[in-house]
Amino acid sequence: MPYNVEEMKQIMSIRAGVEGIELDETAMCCLGEIGARTSLRYSVQMLTPARIIAETSGRTIITESDVKEVDELYFDGKASARLLSQSDGYMK
Repeated sequence: MPYNVEEMKQIMSIRAGVEGIELDETAMCCLGEIGARTSLRYSVQMLTPARIIAETSGRTIITESDVKEVDELYFDGKASARLLSQSDGYMK
């Protein structure tokens, strides 16, 4: 793995700062764990949908529950490929 969880958290913290996104510490830890399980790209891409969920709930800071909700809604590339390889070629 090119990055460990702490390095992923640092990279995501920088990216969130650039995008003006605020996260609490538990959300950052959750994103780091998801990045370790999937990829850094996937966890960084989760920032915007998690921000939208937080804003829809009337908050400006992303929480762990926002991150988990996004993770349940979307598949990372590896999971999508695995799902397609197990199907008849089309999702039903």
